[in-house]
Amino acid sequence: MRLVKQLVVVALVALGGSLVVNAVPGNALLVLVFGLATAVLSVPAYRWVVRRTEHRAPVELAREGAPAALGRGALIGVGLFGAVIANIAFLGGYQVLGWGSVAGAAAAFGFSAAAAVTEELLFRGVLFRIVEERIGTWSALALTAVLFGASHLFNAHATLWGAIAIALEAGGMLAAAYAATRNLWVPIGLHFAWNFAEGGIFGTDVSGQSGAGGLLHGALSGPAPLTGGEFGPEASLYALAAGVVATIVFLWLARRRGHLVPRRRRPTAPAATLVP
Repeated sequence: MRLVKQLVVVALVALGGSLVVNAVPGNALLVLVFGLATAVLSVPAYRWVVRRTEHRAPVELAREGAPAALGRGALIGVGLFGAVIANIAFLGGYQVLGWGSVAGAAAAFGFSAAAAVTEELLFRGVLFRIVEERIGTWSALALTAVLFGASHLFNAHATLWGAIAIALEAGGMLAAAYAATRNLWVPIGLHFAWNFAEGGIFGTDVSGQSGAGGLLHGALSGPAPLTGGEFGPEASLYALAAGVVATIVFLWLARRRGHLVPRRRRPTAPAATLVP
């Protein structure tokens, strides 16, 4: 029941924030403010419900070391997506047509913050962490990656391939980032920076959703395997490769640090003995 209770509390904050943000789509300032408010409020909500249901301090979301961990995750996210867009541009699939919109970038910042924090708390903080206790790291990673990919099927311009790509490159990578560090700040920073770079800097669609533009006015053209098509760069083979490589590196770190959790074995019944 603790899984259900934690999901409900964080999901309510996420849903409330989403409704408010979507109610002001044309106002960049309000999207920024409400997006940041959703991100900020979801953190104490998660801490509160973990304390109530598990009777412990939520060390995976501790205040100490949070800025540094967020920064590390953000650097990884920007670096990964920067490599993806650079490879697409190298083959002529992405072009910068000029400067974009500062207001659009501000809206993307707020939207990315809300999505990154609430989704990481739901999928990695609650689902992955609790399920991992029962079925181990590998199975929990596979299960939550599939669920994370499936959740993107409801986005605009969603495709089955886009959901599969999200599951493989993002669902696996972000769970592996948590397994390697055992704190949620790194995957939150990574998730935020990837999304913000995608929509807020380079001005491309994020998981099939078009924003108000980014700092750059960029255009994608060419075959869908190269650019990701209408779903955006996350459905490109370059994004898939970047996510899979990052997942492997994070899992290697998790194994080296002894952070991989084995599958819990069911106790076997004692063998029957013959009574003389």
